[in-house]
Amino acid sequence: MQDTMNDSLRAIADPTRRAILRLVRDAECPAGEIAAQFPSISRPAVSQHLRVLVDAGLLEVRAAGNRRLFRWRPEGLRDAAGFVEEMWADGLQRLKLAAEREEWRGRAQRARRGGSAGNREGAR
Repeated sequence: MQDTMNDSLRAIADPTRRAILRLVRDAECPAGEIAAQFPSISRPAVSQHLRVLVDAGLLEVRAAGNRRLFRWRPEGLRDAAGFVEEMWADGLQRLKLAAEREEWRGRAQRARRGGSAGNREGAR
């Protein structure tokens, strides 16, 4: 699991690879069409990016005649997404607890002030 997550995170660290994943997120896309979306990058360089994504388990490739079609594998990001969710959830939980502590302090202070004011008025 750790190796899979590391490979996934390394693969998506590159902005070109993230752009490729966005291109193939909803439908299969031929390698040539993917490469055409990156005119400033050579086709061999795009092929290398595709290979990294396939090796990391983020893309699956299917041969259709002489074309290679690429599609996103959502399960390839499952471990990495779980890690990010865990970290985010822990941070949100800490924030929630801090906010609740602050709210409890405020309520306690208002209760003390309200109780003191009530006592002073009763003494008059």
